[in-house]
Amino acid sequence: MEVGIIQTLRPEIPIIWIVSPKLTEKAWNETLSQWGVSAAQFPLGTKLAFFVDGQRRWIQVRPPEESLEGLRRGIFYGMRKAEEVGWREVQLVWISTQGPEELSDYYQTLGEFAHMSLYRFNKYAVEPYVVVEKVQIYAPSSAAQEAVRRGMIIGESVNTARDWVNEPPNVLTAEELARRIAETGKQVGFSVEIWDKKRIEAEKMGGLLAVNRGSLNPPTFTIAEYRPAQSINSRPIVLVGKGLVFDTGGLSLKPTQDSMDYMKADMAGAAAVIGALRAISLLKLPFHMIALIPATDNRPGENAYTPNDIIHISDGTPVEIRNTDAEGRLILADALVYARRYNPAFVLDFATLTGAAALAVGHHASVFFTNAGPAIRDALIEAGWHTYERLVEFPLWEEYGYMIRSDIAAIKNSAGREAGAITAAKFLEYFVRYPWAHVDIAGTAYLNKPTPPERGFPRSYQIKHASGVGVRLTVAFLMRHGERLFGS
Repeated sequence: MEVGIIQTLRPEIPIIWIVSPKLTEKAWNETLSQWGVSAAQFPLGTKLAFFVDGQRRWIQVRPPEESLEGLRRGIFYGMRKAEEVGWREVQLVWISTQGPEELSDYYQTLGEFAHMSLYRFNKYAVEPYVVVEKVQIYAPSSAAQEAVRRGMIIGESVNTARDWVNEPPNVLTAEELARRIAETGKQVGFSVEIWDKKRIEAEKMGGLLAVNRGSLNPPTFTIAEYRPAQSINSRPIVLVGKGLVFDTGGLSLKPTQDSMDYMKADMAGAAAVIGALRAISLLKLPFHMIALIPATDNRPGENAYTPNDIIHISDGTPVEIRNTDAEGRLILADALVYARRYNPAFVLDFATLTGAAALAVGHHASVFFTNAGPAIRDALIEAGWHTYERLVEFPLWEEYGYMIRSDIAAIKNSAGREAGAITAAKFLEYFVRYPWAHVDIAGTAYLNKPTPPERGFPRSYQIKHASGVGVRLTVAFLMRHGERLFGS
């Protein structure tokens, strides 16, 4: 889909008006009069209205509240309605009570959701959907245009993450994931180093190697780095993403119904991290960033690792395996150990780590943990609300650490079902030596059913399958708080 920016509307092309609920009838009439239409012809509706006069075709959407989230839902609603009636090209206009210079975040949202609203993964579809092919966003000032461009970059990056998560596992192997990261880096300007199995063995990454033992496909460990000429952070910010390209559970085999069925999404953490790094690079944000992606699949092959095994993480820590389906924390442990080499200012990891997180808060929020103190914690929560990729903090109390102590090794990789999301985070924390936060996106990364209702104004805009969660959250965290938190 092609998305562009315009400063003049063309009456022959359908228009989607997203109208502020605070707009008065008088202001609406003044707005329409600029294009030779009266409010009597096109009354100010409450939710959705169509207008056709033989020459012009318009949709008017009025969100229930003037907020970024209201605008997101309004764009989604309007774009989907335009698709339903078969429009191939549309103009997207936001009409507010405020001046355009005050609406940077709103115009950025127009750019984001022009891309995100009509996303579908139809790469392998025999009969692809008929979709809107071209969207022109009305931006009346240079500041508005710049904000729209930012949003377009972020929206494209979210869709890149969605594409990767939606790919079938026979296509997106660990090696293919690494190749796509390298290709993305070449396109947008970050460097990439890919380790093969031989190098991983040399680095003694026992967690990643153990999980890979049942697979015929080799693991990879990918290091991506974005370093602007004048970064404001003297120590890098490190992103870590779980790259489990498919998880059968290993010998602790998952049941198929509602468990193994969607495990191609177990690399959504890796997709979020690289999607964010793509946006950061194209936006030229002034932060030195490093992304670490351990990747493999987890299968019950002939040499698969087993419960009761003792493995060694790359720092030498002996780990007792209690459940081979608690594999994500093992490959992340090697990455978190490796992150120590950078003496990072902050490490942020994303992982579809536990069903317990999804059970706790559903798909409405991600669970997160941090040792980084109140400033970073509050900034993450604020960025979550700003993007509506909301976060719920769970504790890292020492009592939970006792639950993963092992009688025969340093720690064990599973303490059972009780407090499962927390004990998984405590496992990760064992390997951390720096300010860190862990975001468990098990409930938010992949949606088996579309959340908006079939009729009426949508409660959400998350479509079925991959959501791309984590990309907008990370970018907002850095754009809104990065200089204050990490500027040297």
